[in-house]
Amino acid sequence: MSHSFAPAICVSLLIGNLCCAGEPATTAVPDSEDTYVPSESNLDARRWFQDAKFGIFIHWGLYSELGGVGSEGLPEWIMNDLKIPARQYERLAQFFNPTQFDANAWIGAFKDAGARYLIITSKHHDGFALFHSEVSPYNVVDATPFKRDPMRELADACRKHQMKLFFYYSQLDWHSPDYYPRGATGHFTGRAESGDWETYLDYQDRQLAELFTNYGAIGGVWLDGWWDQERTPMRDRWRLARTYRSLHSLQPAALIINNHHQAPYPGEDVQTFEQDLPGQNTKGFNNTSIGTLPLEMAETMNRSWGFSLTDDKFKSPETLIRTLVNAAGRGATLVLNTGPMPNGRLQPESLQILSDMGAWLKVYGKSIYRTRAGPVPARPWGVTTQGEGIVYVHVLDWADNRLFVPISEPIKRATWLAGGAPVTMRRVQGGLELDLRPRQSNEWDRVVALQLGSAH
Repeated sequence: MSHSFAPAICVSLLIGNLCCAGEPATTAVPDSEDTYVPSESNLDARRWFQDAKFGIFIHWGLYSELGGVGSEGLPEWIMNDLKIPARQYERLAQFFNPTQFDANAWIGAFKDAGARYLIITSKHHDGFALFHSEVSPYNVVDATPFKRDPMRELADACRKHQMKLFFYYSQLDWHSPDYYPRGATGHFTGRAESGDWETYLDYQDRQLAELFTNYGAIGGVWLDGWWDQERTPMRDRWRLARTYRSLHSLQPAALIINNHHQAPYPGEDVQTFEQDLPGQNTKGFNNTSIGTLPLEMAETMNRSWGFSLTDDKFKSPETLIRTLVNAAGRGATLVLNTGPMPNGRLQPESLQILSDMGAWLKVYGKSIYRTRAGPVPARPWGVTTQGEGIVYVHVLDWADNRLFVPISEPIKRATWLAGGAPVTMRRVQGGLELDLRPRQSNEWDRVVALQLGSAH
């Protein structure tokens, strides 16, 4: 189903003020999202998200020009880490001219890698809009020699390649003078110690409305940064109910994801985990409770989110495939990040990793896409995923010839997913024993397909 969207929107309506035409708002925005009931199109989008299983994350902006040199390992945090005043950081916009950016080349590479959606930083913590914003001149079209809107070009390329586009948007802002009182970060940007928090939230909602209005039907929004204000009651502080209601009214099918590291709030559509599998907290900031929403894990290809001149610690394709499989075995989608270079090109190391992952998914993708977590929870040897009438056993770490799988469902046959050769199996007490011979030493994941049903 296609949708058409007006080129502009009366954004005042979305924040409870009068309409730009001077007429009173005809639709009130409730103060509570507790009664939010997702639309049928939203529920369909949630199922699509659970089916997608693999996406690409892009961190790109003015900070990319500095390559993270001197920062504490997070290139996109360089303004905060090096205590660069906002008026000086703004100078970077004069040099942002990524003439080698090619939206179709990007999306083509992601599509070939087997990705189903893209998330890109429309605005990061530095406050610079990587889209054409009427709300602020501090944007890629009005403030840089590039004069192009990469979000529009990516939206067009995504439609061409049938990939969904999500916008990352930072609620935290080190540039806006109205982001006050300060949170835990951004204390050295030279802004006056004054401002109006409600004015900032109106500014945020107007920019989000632009993203939900000017780029056609989008997959949704990935919010980040509200943890900066953790000293106050988060939900009330950020006026979440009003923001979520506004976005859902603009595009009911669009998914709202908030990287707040807490249990999901009413109005959110996906629960995300940053660099951790669902239920884990190795990074020290993820909530280990798992809700009922679709799940996502966000991970980096190397150690950095944005482009780093010095970070060559790229994870191997094998490691990332295993992460993808472990996420799928827990019912989650993996979104894998890369930081494009300042000239607009993707890093060659990232392209090679994506190519290798795409080759693997061409063979094993049916055990990932459109699956849910299998009947056997994660084990030290691996995970299971489940599709219609079939269970996939992903053997990631098992040296013995035989593997016991505690599965009670009747199994008609067992085959290797790659090649379709039969796998010897026999029923034992409490489950099924699989003979994993012969073993291929170069396999990252040995996948056995169990066809459900009686053998006779």
